[in-house]
Amino acid sequence: MRVVVSVGGSVLVPDLDSSRVAGYAAAVEQLLDAGHEVCVVVGGGATAREYIGAARELGANETELDHLGIAVTRLNARLLIAALDERAVSAPATDHGAARTALRRGDVPVMGGTEAGHTTDAVATALAEYVDADLLVYATSVPGVFDADPEADPEATKYSRIGVDDLVALVAEMDIDAGSNAPVDLLATKLLQRAGLRAVVLDGSDPEAVVAAVDGDHDGTDIEPR
Repeated sequence: MRVVVSVGGSVLVPDLDSSRVAGYAAAVEQLLDAGHEVCVVVGGGATAREYIGAARELGANETELDHLGIAVTRLNARLLIAALDERAVSAPATDHGAARTALRRGDVPVMGGTEAGHTTDAVATALAEYVDADLLVYATSVPGVFDADPEADPEATKYSRIGVDDLVALVAEMDIDAGSNAPVDLLATKLLQRAGLRAVVLDGSDPEAVVAAVDGDHDGTDIEPR
């Protein structure tokens, strides 16, 4: 199976803890040893938010802030590359073509952000479409897709599965400003809708959950294509 994993920065590096990164590297290696092909896209997390906040106070515009966030995602990607050692590319792929070339070569492509205005979830979704992935796993800080923001609404209900059209409608209605808890951003959901990909949203705090999801066993939300 060809798998793309989008790992939120708040999941991979909630703080600068090498053991968490090593755990994700071990999960990727389990998938490789089971015969799967794996691509990983890494987010920026709290570190990116700190830099963006400081730069905004200094007067940086939104595009400049996006590029700062991209730089942090690539630093996080380098941490995972270091943990994967010879099984990964030697540096973060900066576009989807380079990632696909690495995959064909037998390496694990690891990416961060690519361009201003695109979240790493959107990068991962486009990559999954580009490499014709069998499964896209969003390893997030929330345990799945809910019908409302679970932090704001204690009555929010988690979906065990949801159609991609319904997901697009749901995310479009949510407040997706900074600090919101939309499980996947709107651009990513629209790309997912277009691509017809099978995807899973899950709590990625335990890297083993990603391995289990590839085997079809998870407590998150299955996103069903049209």
